[in-house]
Parts: sequence; C-alpha cells; structure tokens
Amino acid sequence: MHNKLANSHLPASPYSAGQAVPVRELHAGYREEILNHLLQLNDEDRRLRFGTQTPDEVIRHYVEHLDFNKDAIFGVFDLDLKLIGMAHLAYLPEHKGQPRAAEFGVSVLPEGRSQGLGTALLQRSAVHSRNTRIETLYVHCLANNKAMMHLAQKAGMTVEYAYGDADACLKLPPASPATIVEEAANEQWADMDYALKKNLKQSNQAWWWFLGRPGLVR
Repeated sequence: MHNKLANSHLPASPYSAGQAVPVRELHAGYREEILNHLLQLNDEDRRLRFGTQTPDEVIRHYVEHLDFNKDAIFGVFDLDLKLIGMAHLAYLPEHKGQPRAAEFGVSVLPEGRSQGLGTALLQRSAVHSRNTRIETLYVHCLANNKAMMHLAQKAGMTVEYAYGDADACLKLPPASPATIVEEAANEQWADMDYALKKNLKQSNQAWWWFLGRPGLVR
C-alpha cells in the first residue's frame, strides 16, 4: 500500500524559490560537460540519481542518447565553468485524455550542495514545464533519497512510498505572462552570468600565462 505523505498542492505561484542561482539551459554542445559532471558522482550518488548502481559505461550511454530537441537540460556552473548541478526534464509520452507530464531528475556535486542549487533547478524546470504546456511534474526516486524527498516536499509535491521507491508529483497551472517573462529573464541572467565567468576565467588564464613568461617583462 502507498503511504501518502502530503496532500495535492496547487499554490498560487508554485515553487518560486532559488532565484539567487542562475540556471542555464544546456544544448548538445554541453554533452562533454554533462558527462564529466555525472562521472564525478560517487557510487552512492549515482545510485540515488539513477535508482541503481550505475557504471561509467551506462552513464556514457545515457549522455550520448540525451535528446536536446525533445527534453530540456538545465545546469549551474561555478566560477571555473565547472558544471556542478544539472537537471534533466524528460517529457513523457502523451496519451489521449491524459494530462501532459514530464519527469524531473537532478544531481549536484558535493561542493555545490546546501547552496540551493537543487531548489533553483527544480524551480527553473517547473516554470519551463508550465510554459511548454506540461500539467504534471513527476519525480521518481529511491525512498531513501532524503535530499530528493526533502526537495519534493519543499516544492509542495504529493509524495508516496511503495516497495522502496518514492513517487512525487506537482500539479502545475497553465502558463501566464508572468511565467513567460520570468523564464526569459532567467535565461538572459544565466547567459550573462556564464559570459562573465567565461571572461573572468580567460583573464585569469592570460594573467597566469603572463606570469609564467618573465622574459616578456622589460
């Protein structure tokens, strides 16, 4: 039997948190960064993310087959442009008479945890879902994935346990002018943040290169 932990929740402004973290939508050009991110997860983190023990070759296969035209991938980068948090918003097959749905999966490297990255990635995914006519957002994970369950309950999701697994869902209202503006503003902010970090990294690399060539100084 399912053990329901929360009631269905449909707030007026569902899950608007994590605004202090710039979240960038990723395209196929970031496949290598995504692979490097997932390969850095340890065995336990991989088990929690994918629901089972996940060797490197399975992760490589997963990344190679990501469909950026069908699904949406979001990421958070640190100052060195290392991908420290990523979310996969997978659009589920449509069935006549059923609400359109998507499934959310997330991973954050240890150095990025407890900083609101998971919250920001879920909020970004929820807004994108609304703007692409998704009515229900799902999370499926292991029941002992405390971080994911905390994130889901914080979002107001309905959470149920069954046979060691956990399922959570969030009913989403339709898109509005506010959600469209919010997503556009978030995209612009994330692009600006990424460009600034890239310029800073290039400047630092040029500076250290210069310091390593004392013969250039006259």
